[in-house]
Amino acid sequence: MAAMTTGNATRADANRRRILDVALAELLRDPDASMDQIARAAGVVRRTVYGHFPSREALISTLVDDAVLTLAQAHAAGREGVADPAEALARSVLAIWPIADRYRLLVALAQRTVTMRGIRERLAPVRSNCADLLQLGLDQGAFSSPLPAAALAHVHEQVLFALMEAVNDGLLAAPEAGRSAAVTVLTSAGVPASLAGALVSRLAA
Repeated sequence: MAAMTTGNATRADANRRRILDVALAELLRDPDASMDQIARAAGVVRRTVYGHFPSREALISTLVDDAVLTLAQAHAAGREGVADPAEALARSVLAIWPIADRYRLLVALAQRTVTMRGIRERLAPVRSNCADLLQLGLDQGAFSSPLPAAALAHVHEQVLFALMEAVNDGLLAAPEAGRSAAVTVLTSAGVPASLAGALVSRLAA
């Protein structure tokens, strides 16, 4: 009986993961995709989708949670073991941008349903880690800003959101956006533009 229960739970988890993967692909293809469309694409009945997610908003909210978790992991991995604050900041932005680029249409969609406040609340741990890194750079003289580290972390977050929107609006080419984001974040932290550009070019090469 226990084995049967475990097997059912495993299948349910696999179904849930498949629905999320398919939902992400469908919503990136068609931001107005319905739960019926997602169910058909996942090869399950509509009732199965609703069994895991009671509403379209709940499904999108879960996808945003997944995106934030992936971003947080990349942000941490990008700066791990890097002593220089400017390089750590550049590496973290370069690490998260491919993920941000993948999810940028989802973020635009989520703003209709989850609200920016909900997204920002999810990003609080990443923002806190970023503030710690910025404070280290300010203390060491690698960064210079009239803003305290916590406020500067908010600025950097909004810069990244704005660049995602610029790509969505066709104002910035996606392949160039990661480097542009890293240079912009560094210069807003007081790193001279020439040094920021050279550092990002070296890291991205």
